[in-house]
Amino acid sequence: MRAPDFWNSAGLIAQILRPLGAVTASITARRTARIGQDIGLPVICIGNINVGGTGKTPTTIAVIERLLARECTAMVVMRGYGGRLQGPVLVNPNQHSAADVGDEALLLSAFAPVVVAKNRALGAILAKSLGAGVIVLDDGHQNPSLRKDLSIIVVDAEIGFGNGFCLPAGPLREPVAAGLARADMVISLGPDEAQTRFAQRWGRSLGAVAHLRAQLKPLPMGIDWQGAKVVAFAGIGRPEKFFATLRALGADVLHGEALPDHAPLPEPLLTRLIADAHKLGADLVTTEKDAARLPARFRSQVLTLPVRLSLENDAPLMAALDSLIALPAR
Repeated sequence: MRAPDFWNSAGLIAQILRPLGAVTASITARRTARIGQDIGLPVICIGNINVGGTGKTPTTIAVIERLLARECTAMVVMRGYGGRLQGPVLVNPNQHSAADVGDEALLLSAFAPVVVAKNRALGAILAKSLGAGVIVLDDGHQNPSLRKDLSIIVVDAEIGFGNGFCLPAGPLREPVAAGLARADMVISLGPDEAQTRFAQRWGRSLGAVAHLRAQLKPLPMGIDWQGAKVVAFAGIGRPEKFFATLRALGADVLHGEALPDHAPLPEPLLTRLIADAHKLGADLVTTEKDAARLPARFRSQVLTLPVRLSLENDAPLMAALDSLIALPAR
């Protein structure tokens, strides 16, 4: 589903729906007031206040990489959105598909062991039994099942917190102030101009919460994108960001197929896209997350452009991780 335009303004429709947004805020407040289970391991939560994609997966990868550099045995615990398995189950990319555990779980399993569990506490307990030293909780800011030691909010600097209203009047799961009250750090993702606008609009709301700026940058893949003709497709939070990244690399995007976040990739759709690319003399390209949902027989026919989080200054994150690792065992 696409985010409605009124989520970015305080217009008439948003004002009419605000009472329902107050109900959403109240429900979330009651849920987050519960005390989470302490499993005796440090828990790093990477979440958001907005619904939809904000860049949590690349942020999770960046945190995992820094933990591994410190020789920590990090394991990811996540719901496995889009997967059918209830869990808790350790993801095995040789056995599980995106239909089993979700595309993000498959992607993250290339960087660290991933446990998928609808019940995050049970997932964390399984991860601990498998030797986890640190739990990285993906998309758990509004989930109260676990005690959290470091909570990181990820936000798209281009859209910020939208009109500041809760669902359905706006894009928020809870009010900004309530979400930030439980956060230790905010990472805003986007180009410099968007970061400036985000700081002007929301900087005061952040208060004492550490604010880090970051961008998503393509990984060098040995492909010369300059002048390359491509047909692109993406089923992420904001597909247009992926198309813009390709254009910034110099690619000639002849067609961009925008799909809903986590959308299935049926064979008729892929067959059509491949045929369209061939007719245009172009390559078919997608995101790393979408590639995780590709049926096996299509993978050799689609190029992938991965992106990674590039922090303007990662010193606050490094310091937070070092303090977390130094915590005495509970």
